[in-house]
Amino acid sequence: MEPAISKSILLAIVLAPLLGAIIAGLFGRKVGRAGSHTITILGVAASCAMSMYVLWQLAGQGASPFNENVYTWFQIGGYEAHVGFMVDKLTAMMMVVVTFVSLLVHIYTIGYMAEDPGYQRFFSYISLFTFSMLMLVMSNNFLQLFFGWEAVGLVSYLLIGFWFKKPTAVFANMKAFLVNRVGDFGFLLGIAGVLSILGSLDYGTVFANAGTLADKTIPVWSGSLSLFGHTWTLLDQPVEWSAPTAICICLFIGAMGKSAQVPLHVWLPDSMEGPTPISALIHAATMVTAGIFMVARMSPLFEMSQTALNFVLFIGATTAFWTGLIGIVQNDIKRVVAYSTLSQLGYMTVALGVSAYSAAVYHLMTHAFFKALLFLAAGSVIIGMHHEQDMRKMGGLRKYMPITYWTSLLGTLALVGTPFFAGFYSKDTIIEAAAHAAHGEHASWISQYAYWAVLLGAFVTAFYSFRLLYMTFHGKERFRDAHAGHGHDDAHAHDDHAAHAHDDHGKHDDHAHGHHGAHEPHESPWVVTLPLILLAIPSVLIGFFTAGPMLFGTDWLGHEKQLPFFLGAIDLSAARDTIAQVGEEAWHGPIKFALHGFTAPAFWLAFSGFALATIMYLWKPELPAKAAKLFKLPIRILENKYGMDNLWIDGFAGGGMQVGKASRAIDSKLIDGAIVNGSAGLVGFIANLTRRVQSGYLYHYAFAMIIGLIVLLAVVIRFWQ
Repeated sequence: MEPAISKSILLAIVLAPLLGAIIAGLFGRKVGRAGSHTITILGVAASCAMSMYVLWQLAGQGASPFNENVYTWFQIGGYEAHVGFMVDKLTAMMMVVVTFVSLLVHIYTIGYMAEDPGYQRFFSYISLFTFSMLMLVMSNNFLQLFFGWEAVGLVSYLLIGFWFKKPTAVFANMKAFLVNRVGDFGFLLGIAGVLSILGSLDYGTVFANAGTLADKTIPVWSGSLSLFGHTWTLLDQPVEWSAPTAICICLFIGAMGKSAQVPLHVWLPDSMEGPTPISALIHAATMVTAGIFMVARMSPLFEMSQTALNFVLFIGATTAFWTGLIGIVQNDIKRVVAYSTLSQLGYMTVALGVSAYSAAVYHLMTHAFFKALLFLAAGSVIIGMHHEQDMRKMGGLRKYMPITYWTSLLGTLALVGTPFFAGFYSKDTIIEAAAHAAHGEHASWISQYAYWAVLLGAFVTAFYSFRLLYMTFHGKERFRDAHAGHGHDDAHAHDDHAAHAHDDHGKHDDHAHGHHGAHEPHESPWVVTLPLILLAIPSVLIGFFTAGPMLFGTDWLGHEKQLPFFLGAIDLSAARDTIAQVGEEAWHGPIKFALHGFTAPAFWLAFSGFALATIMYLWKPELPAKAAKLFKLPIRILENKYGMDNLWIDGFAGGGMQVGKASRAIDSKLIDGAIVNGSAGLVGFIANLTRRVQSGYLYHYAFAMIIGLIVLLAVVIRFWQ
């Protein structure tokens, strides 16, 4: 008899972090600092232990997946809204990753936030975030998914703007909130499409009836335009979109916001204004991977539309390569890691676009460990440097912070895809899947573009990763020069704690400001270094031991054993999974796969990036200044982030102003006198109207983003159908 997963355990997994958040948030002053971190850590630790037990039941004991409703919210007509859990291997893996990383972040926070007056509030927020993420990944229906989706966004807003007296943090959390609302607009449209056509929001019902979507369309435009009581017929036939295409692209727009895909990626780098533990929790293992998880879970729907998959593939490839390039010119240590996150999320999205769902989720898992490690290591450097974040004011920290250095090195080797490290097995599999799609019978220019994007991305990743390592830990000890010059002239000279130069009672906090004179850097306390060590272990080993069972259906040595770990969980409608085909050609066990990796183009491109970074930042440190002069224009474009921030924030409004100015210039210089004054007055009137769009209100810009996305969606679907 197969063991059964207990409903009580699943409820305890979800409610334990919520209980800790409530106690720390509402009774933090009564239980004190120690009480707050003890209660929240115990809650997350219990949740992590029970999640591991559930995963062991599913993977090791052959337990059947759990899919039941546990509570009914409300009933309207024939529709019931439920709280329910769908827990299979995919969900259980996500539960373990979320709770394990969250647990280590909780422990790390004890040291990092030790002097912060909002200590109890911070622990309440991160525990509440863990609860929200668990509700998202464990849901068995779209409504609960959306609840977790929005709760994660709300708590991330609170965490990014945790230091609410810091103007840049307030701007960053508002930016993150609004950009995610743009994505959520599309997400809601997708959920509404599912409900209107299939009549249900329960995963099981939707997946079972997904085949009925194939021949259905969604009317978009009748082809006529009515204005001022008159109707013009512009098209003979009404515009209709394929239902699977429209629904899946709308759902993916939600993922674009949450998982920071171009062009909705602009919020993630700015979110580094929040405390460093948040960077690890939100941007390594949880919030930004929610979109990847959602698309993988919805694979039966996405497999019904090649147009939607092409859209996913194009967006992912663009994000993987072009955002990685921006990381090359960043000097803030946390922002380099942030752009690395953007790039790696692009890799996961590429895997989704080529139907390699297993590879996407597997890279999500391995990436969670080494990216959380790199974020927390960056925070350790910031602590050791007395809250300095500019890498130009570091250097030579290796001998002062040995634990931070060696764990950072291991995380870097995993990130760049060094054979035998965790990142290699997941990243190389995605590249193999992209190559399979680019050279297969259904190859297109999009699949070929995606393959070259992820392949060249290996060079870019290695270059900016080792640039960070060398500028921070090797070379000249530039922090002595920085201290001599007072070290606070850079925009990022202060750590996050600078926002709290004064505590809640107005008392000056010298430690928070980091005014330590010329004190030498120092290794962080054990509550900071212990999580680094615990994250470094899976960053090195987990790929070697799990690639076989989780990707290719073998034991860890590569012997045939069973179906792939994820196949039954993700592939609910017998949709294809490219990894099943790739595995037949490439997988012969972790050792042979890694040895073959040394001969692959991706490895040699990564090695070239490592070699170039070594020459420029270790052997010939004068070269970066020369390169900056030689490549002034490309560097300026990268520093300006391709103008994407300006496009979203000022683009629509600024464009309106420019149209008005141009119109008036043409009128006055070219045709003044040739056209009656009334025309000039009309142009001026239009110019004044368009200028009013530059209102300065963020919600006006958010509305402009939504309109832009709708137009983009219409063009894409019209082009690819």
